[in-house]
Amino acid sequence: MGKDYYKILGIDKGANDDVIKKAYRKMALKYHPDKNKSPGAEDKFKEIAEAFDVLSDSKKREIYDKYGEEGLKQGAGAPPGGGNPGGPQTYTFQGDPHETFRMFFGDENPFGSFFSFGGGPGMSGGSRTFRFGPGGGQEDMEVDDDPFASFGGSHGMHGFQSRGPRMGNRPKKQDAPITRDLQVSLEDIYKGCTKRLKITKKVIGSDGSVRSEDKVLTIEVKPGWKAGTKITFPKEGDQRPNSVPADVVFVIKDKPHPTFVRDGSDLRYKAKITLRDSLCGTTLQVPTIDGRTIPLRLTEVIKPSSTKRIQGEGLPMPKQPNRRGDLIIEFDIKYPSSLSTNVKEILSDCLPRS
Repeated sequence: MGKDYYKILGIDKGANDDVIKKAYRKMALKYHPDKNKSPGAEDKFKEIAEAFDVLSDSKKREIYDKYGEEGLKQGAGAPPGGGNPGGPQTYTFQGDPHETFRMFFGDENPFGSFFSFGGGPGMSGGSRTFRFGPGGGQEDMEVDDDPFASFGGSHGMHGFQSRGPRMGNRPKKQDAPITRDLQVSLEDIYKGCTKRLKITKKVIGSDGSVRSEDKVLTIEVKPGWKAGTKITFPKEGDQRPNSVPADVVFVIKDKPHPTFVRDGSDLRYKAKITLRDSLCGTTLQVPTIDGRTIPLRLTEVIKPSSTKRIQGEGLPMPKQPNRRGDLIIEFDIKYPSSLSTNVKEILSDCLPRS
């Protein structure tokens, strides 16, 4: 009967080159002796390499399809006397299955690049989704669905000659960082807080399969952190063959606040006052970031460009969290839209002309 190479790779007889390559990839990873310690794995690994060697070569495959393994190995289809040096010859698999594996995956130790991933906070194939906590929004980014697609392309003899230089000798490049904004309220910057962010990334399993994995990343936001502060989680991006996963970087952004605007460690508050109060004086109740109010007595004339400063009522200073910036009060003076003749005359008499 001979060996059924199609059955060995688990494919149909009419399979194209891409299907053959994907089948070899799957079976070789499954039965590689470094990962599969079951009895017979070594023999199965060699058998898979032989099947791929034949089916990935169009001439060998043509003879095998017509005459089977026995015909292939007995030189069936060769002209009498072997008069055609380029025609079919007696076939024997002389290859090293480990070399076949290395040539296909482009690495002396592909399992090291597939499965040796780590990473944690060090203060981005497939669908990658970042899901932020309350108020953080959600954004999905779609990239390559097949992390093994780099192995595609036209294969020459044994399916390797078109690959160019040996990839195993190249240093693995890290994917570009995946950067996302993390909006934080001014109250959280004032007190500090813990943010837990759920990400979904692609992970390569020990059998070469690709699956989605959820992970929660924890960020301890320190009091006073400036906008633009970056928090990096090394190698938490999608896993890809022959590359180092991207770092995931979160950048602190101030969430818009209804009352205050941040200015470094200072806070700015715009107080609305009338023209009368700006000229005659008043007492304002100024809010603070921690929910209190502070009375501010205005006795002098307040001009549109005037500011007042209450020391120590801003945000903590990043390098000295026991110290705080100031609360700066700006003024929005409301002018009347019209005045009566009597009022104009009174103001004309009362107000200085220079």
